[in-house]
Amino acid sequence: MSSQLQVVRATRASRYAMTLLVAITLLLVSLPFWADGGTLRTATEVLYFLALAQLWNVLAGYGGLGSFGQQAFIGLGGYALVAGSVMLGMPPFLAILLGGVLCGLIAVPVSRLMFRLQGAYFAVGTWVVAEVFRLLLANTSWLGGGSGMSLTSAVQEMDGWWRDALTLWLAVLLGIGAIVGVFALLRSRLGLGLTALRDSEAASESLGVGVPRLKLWVYVLAAAGFGLVGGLIFLTKLRISPDAAFSINWTVTIVFIVVIGGLGTIEGPILGTLIYFLLRDTLADYGSLYLILFGALAIAVMLFMRQGLWGALAARFDLQLFPVQRRVRNGTPAASATAAARLVHGASHE
Repeated sequence: MSSQLQVVRATRASRYAMTLLVAITLLLVSLPFWADGGTLRTATEVLYFLALAQLWNVLAGYGGLGSFGQQAFIGLGGYALVAGSVMLGMPPFLAILLGGVLCGLIAVPVSRLMFRLQGAYFAVGTWVVAEVFRLLLANTSWLGGGSGMSLTSAVQEMDGWWRDALTLWLAVLLGIGAIVGVFALLRSRLGLGLTALRDSEAASESLGVGVPRLKLWVYVLAAAGFGLVGGLIFLTKLRISPDAAFSINWTVTIVFIVVIGGLGTIEGPILGTLIYFLLRDTLADYGSLYLILFGALAIAVMLFMRQGLWGALAARFDLQLFPVQRRVRNGTPAASATAAARLVHGASHE
């Protein structure tokens, strides 16, 4: 290969992004030592919405599984926290881990049923499954029934500072971990199949990608992640009820974040989360008007920026903060084409 030609994955912007990500992570980890309780709660909320957005983006943006029922696993994760910590006396953070595992296991039989549906039917079907779980929990008296129950007794023995600090650190692990985990996933062989699946399901299947198995893995992993975040959410709220745990508002908010940020990108959910909280805090005093503005923004993005705000920025400035594909640079057009062909040929054998 010519010395003038390089096949690269990292960019200058990506190196700066990684450095900034490390700096932000260290800043977040240090928050309990100097920030007030309100700042800790806000940071925790931003991080768990970021984790949810990244997980749903992998599910819908790469796996093609546009689920509107992921609140099912948020609710199940929350109730696993209740059952484990309040009923069984487990440490709350261990109960959250149990909820993630439980949601992953439940997702296997649920996926067998849901994967029989396609498109809008799949989206509606997943919402119906979430409603089924809501009704089941609403009629389970030992978990509080329809009125729900408090989680205060499960955490009252913990020191307040340590509880807030551990909650934030778990949120950092889930939020920043979701970014790093998705980035690592998309750079793996499994990620190569997911990227092909995002571009064309039919074409990827014709090239030997095991689409059904790949979708199953994505669905189960996303469900486990949603379960973990669900436990964290209700640990911060210290109260749970079926209507709150299985509310479709969770999924609506996540979809809004991903759509305005950019579906099928790592950067999109990050940008979407920041915009969501900025708009929410700025427009909160306007009552229901801010919901109308949210809807208008989502419609405008879908009409004029179908790849989301990040997609428009990336196309305009050739910007990639988390590059997952190799690129050829610094070569003549002919040499670049030859190297690109070699790259594609090599990728097909990974």
